Amino acid sequence: MTGKERREQLLDVSRALFAEKGFEATSIEEIAHRASVSKPVVYEHFGGKEGIYAVVVDREMRRLMNQIAEALDGGSHPRELLERAACALLGYIEGSTDGFRILVRDSPVASSSGTFSSLLNDIASQVEHILGQHFARRGYDRKLAPLYAQALVGMVALTGQWWLEARRPKKDEVAAHLVNLAWNGLSAMDHKPKLRSRW
Repeated sequence: MTGKERREQLLDVSRALFAEKGFEATSIEEIAHRASVSKPVVYEHFGGKEGIYAVVVDREMRRLMNQIAEALDGGSHPRELLERAACALLGYIEGSTDGFRILVRDSPVASSSGTFSSLLNDIASQVEHILGQHFARRGYDRKLAPLYAQALVGMVALTGQWWLEARRPKKDEVAAHLVNLAWNGLSAMDHKPKLRSRW
C-alpha cells in the first residue's frame, strides 16, 4: 500500500470508529487494529488521535458546506432556496450518516462552540446574506436578517439531528414539512412583529 493509500485507509477506519463510538471512546489502538497496522504507523501519518480526528471532521465539514453552498447557489426565489437548503442538509445526512454523526456527536447544535456549531454559523452567514437582499427588496429591516438566518438554520439542523435517528418520514417529506412551516410563517411576516399576549 502506498503512503497515500494507507492514509486514506486510516481515515476511513477512523471515520467509522468515531461515528460508532465518538472521539473519547475511540483509541489509537483500535484504529491501528482495525487497519491491521501498528500504532506507530498511525502516529507517523497523523501525530495522534487528535490529528486524525481533525482531518476527518474537516473533510465532513467541507463536504456538508459544499453541498449547502451548491444548493443555495442554484435558486433565485426564497422558497426555492429554502427547499434546496433543507434537501441539501437532509441529503447529506442520508448519504453521509457517519459523517453527520461525527459532526453532531461531540458538538451539539445547542453548543455555542465546536465544529458543528461553527459550521452552522457559516451556513447561517450565507443564508443571512441571501435574506438581507430579499428583505431589502420587500421593505423589511435588513438588520434582522441574521436573526431569521439563525432561526431557519437552527430549525433545519435540529430537525436533521432528530431525523438522523428517526428516518421517518422520508427525506423529501421532511423537507416539505420544514419548508411548509418556514414558508407559510414567513410569507405573511409583519414588518414589526409584536407578541399578542403577555406572560
